[in-house]
Amino acid sequence: MKNLLLFGLALTASCASPSTGLAVVEADESIRAPMFEAVAALEGRWIATTPYGESVHEFKVSSGGSAIRETMATGEEHEMTNMYTLDGNSLTMTHYCGAGNQPFMRASSLDGNRLVFDFVSVSDLKSADDHYMGAMTLVFVDEDHVQQHWTSINGGEVVEMGAFELRRDR
Repeated sequence: MKNLLLFGLALTASCASPSTGLAVVEADESIRAPMFEAVAALEGRWIATTPYGESVHEFKVSSGGSAIRETMATGEEHEMTNMYTLDGNSLTMTHYCGAGNQPFMRASSLDGNRLVFDFVSVSDLKSADDHYMGAMTLVFVDEDHVQQHWTSINGGEVVEMGAFELRRDR
């Protein structure tokens, strides 16, 4: 009887509605859709001129149209990935960095031709002095030209990394 009572309590607990980790948000499509659509329009192959040289970036809409994957320095040893997804009225970006950490950033509006991703958090940081990306602004110059302005944090100091100039590879 004691085992049956314990089983009943466990079953009741497992059927209870979840109260942690579940965040249902109301979203305004007129706010969030333009941000997602601006980045989704980048789908394809781009040539990036960066302070470190030239490389290929690729954008791909994925996951049933709910995510955009950007591969930076495609096929190179220091290849990195950015994942863009919607969260309520924000567009979020996780940067899977060659430094081995994952900064998480959030943009709250498309301001003219600019999408500003502000730092939210970083995972897998080994120490407070480690290097990580602290912000990124996308500037949509025209349908064939985009700029990425990255800000890095190194030893707790803000370092502007300069513009990455991307041109569509047609």
